[in-house]
Formats: sequence, structure tokens, C-alpha cells
Amino acid sequence: MSTNVRKVIILGAAGRDFHDFNTYWRDNTAYEVVAFTATQIPDIAGRTYPPVLSGPRYPGGIPIYDEKELPGLIAKHDVDLVAMAYSDLPHEVVMHKAALVNASGADFIMLGHRHTMLKSKKPVIAVCAVRTGCGKSQTTRAVAGILKKLGKRIAAVRHPMPYGDLTKQICQRFGELADLDKHECTIEEREEYEPHIVAGNLVFAGVDYAKILAAAEAESDVVLWDGGNNDMSFYKPDLLITVVDPHRPGHELRYYPGETNLRMADVIVVNKVGTAQAADIKTVLANVKEANPKATVIMANSPVSVDQPELVKGMRVLVVEDGPTLTHGEMEYGAGHVAARQFGAARIVDPRPFAVGSIKGTFAKYTHVSEVLPAMGYGQQQMDELEQSINATDCDVVLIGTPIDLTRLLDINKPALRVRYDLEEKDAGQLEAAIKRVL
Repeated sequence: MSTNVRKVIILGAAGRDFHDFNTYWRDNTAYEVVAFTATQIPDIAGRTYPPVLSGPRYPGGIPIYDEKELPGLIAKHDVDLVAMAYSDLPHEVVMHKAALVNASGADFIMLGHRHTMLKSKKPVIAVCAVRTGCGKSQTTRAVAGILKKLGKRIAAVRHPMPYGDLTKQICQRFGELADLDKHECTIEEREEYEPHIVAGNLVFAGVDYAKILAAAEAESDVVLWDGGNNDMSFYKPDLLITVVDPHRPGHELRYYPGETNLRMADVIVVNKVGTAQAADIKTVLANVKEANPKATVIMANSPVSVDQPELVKGMRVLVVEDGPTLTHGEMEYGAGHVAARQFGAARIVDPRPFAVGSIKGTFAKYTHVSEVLPAMGYGQQQMDELEQSINATDCDVVLIGTPIDLTRLLDINKPALRVRYDLEEKDAGQLEAAIKRVL
């Protein structure tokens, strides 16, 4: 490549970084991407973004390093520009990264949506959030149900989670549960895909979201973007729905790029109002009004249910929750913990003394998590360690608050009950009315 181009490093976590590269950097001859860095997700550094995805300008692919190596990489490659390309970070942390980059001699940027959103031939409804764990999944399922009631074929396109062989994950289609095994999905992937599949929804995901969009358009009347973390949509939405969480009041204005989703939203769903404090709901509503006074605000709950609640009452319960909600989502509990309290558990068992391997390491890293077990499963070894941690825990019942049936993946040696949760509007019909306006 020419030596007069600006050299770039992309900071990522195996998702937004690859999309930004594909849509903006890959064919931009003014820049040369010399490296990706990786963080948040275990064991994704040390890989290479492969030539089949990086294109002819990068015949050897692009190396992926641990983000801790960033200052050295800037110096080694004489880097001009570092691009932030992952989500759910406090604004202060983003600026600490900017300061580190600037101190190392490079410029620091975050690409805006005009450079990264792809335009669809079909209507696009996007569901995003201000934080991980606000309730995007149940909101997306509710939107899917409304669209199907209106007679529309939908394709749900999920935010990327390509943690395996990238050459096999370019464009993935999930139409039945067997496809989860076919594509060797992690627990984190299954948590997002399985509920859609069980509900009869077609799901697409992968790495190249232009190819994914073409595949989704071919089989749908409406494309439904199912966001990840608090990232922006990869597709230009005709309707943007952003979910906020009054259990974390103020976070809607303090995290990147969640605040962007808040300010861009057509509809804002204030979720979990039935279990939040009135003062916290009031704080969130005031922040919403200040940041985006034109948005339609919908108040909603995510009520929990258990198939056999009588098996919870009076028992010592181990609660297993969605991993990302607890880790970089910073929640101390989730739907499983709410269900354990609601259905009369005698005691919620502390899982930390029984954790092994990387699960023990997760507790060491995320010290705010204590009463619940994060369902970490980014690979087979971690899934095995999760199973060992559950089976070693001294309890009567395991309450599974993840969006999937973990018993399909893990051999649990004690009674295990699933917690289910769906979106429930306080004033029914508002979401459907917003959808009808754009269709």
C-alpha cells in the first residue's frame, strides 16, 4: 500500500469493529487499517480478520491484538488514527481511551451513523437500548409478534457475536434449533437466537452485514434489527425503538453509544416499571424528556413467570442469570433473582464459593456480582466450567433466568426451572400504533 495513507487501528470486541471496517474502512484508499484490538470478550485476541473478509487491499488479513497492547501498536506502526468501535462504555472510560491515544500521538474518533448504517430496500424497525440488559430481547419479540399479526413476513437480524471461525460466520441463517448446533453457537449466541426460533422467527447474524441484509430482504417484508449491548443499529431504521431501564437511573445519559440511541429514538420504552422505584422512574423520564422530547414514550413491564413456581417456595435457590447483563451491563441481578424473590425462595445461594476456572475469574473481575451466577459460555471449556460450578453449588433448585433452556446444553444434577419474561405495555396498543405509522 502507498506510504502516504493514514494508518488506522480499530478498537473493538468482535462486532461493531468488523462492521465499521466492512462499510467504511475496507475500500477507503485514504486509510490503511494495520490492526484491530479486542476486549470485553474472552479469547478473541490473537486471531486474524481473514482475507475473505478483509478484501484485496489486505491479502494477508488483519491481525487482532489485545487492547492492552494499544500504545505499543501505535508506536510500532506509526499510527495516525484510532477508531472506537464497541459499545456499552461509560463516557468517562471512552475519554480515558481518547487521552491514552492522544498521548501516544494519534487522533481518536467514533464514526457516526451516516458512515455505518446500511439502507435496506425493505422497511426496517430497529430495537436498541441505552445499556446491556434493558430488555431489548423481549421488546424485539413483542415487535415481531405485532408484525406477524399484521401479516408481515419478518427477518430478525441480530447484532454480531462472531466469536468462532470468522470464515464460517460471514452470513448465518437460523430457521430451526438444529441450526444453533450447525453453527456451533456459544451460550451468548443461543440466548439471542433461540427465543426467536422458538417463536417461529427467522434469524440472521454473522460478520458481513451487507450480505446478511440481502439475505434477510429476500425472505421478508420487514427487517427487524435486534440490537446488541447498547450499540447503534447497523441498518438505517424507519422506526427506532430504544429501551431504557429505571433500575439504572441516569445511565441513559452516561454510556456510549447508548445516549446516541436515546437521542435518535422515535419510540422510547421505559421497561421494568413494575419493579423499579418511583423516584428512579421519575429520574429516567426527566432525562428522556430533556434528551429527546419528540419521542413517543411507552411505559412497560417485563413480568416473570416460572413453569412450576411451587418448587421454588421455601427452597435454597441458585439463580443463573444472563452473563453480559451482569458483566459489562453492570447489573447485580436479573429476571431469575426477581422470580426467586417473587415465588418465595427461602434463600438465594451465593455461588461464589462453588465457582471453578473462568467462572471463578468472572467473579474476581466483576466484584459487584454476588448473589447470582452469570451464565458465561463463550466456548466449550467455559460451558464445562459453568456446568461444574452449578453442579457443585449446595442448593435445592436451580432457577435459570437466561433467555434459553440451559438444560439443552448442560447436564445439571439438580432440579432446574426456567424463568420466562415478555414485554407488557402499561397501555396496550402503543407499540402497534407506532409500527403501523411507519408501515
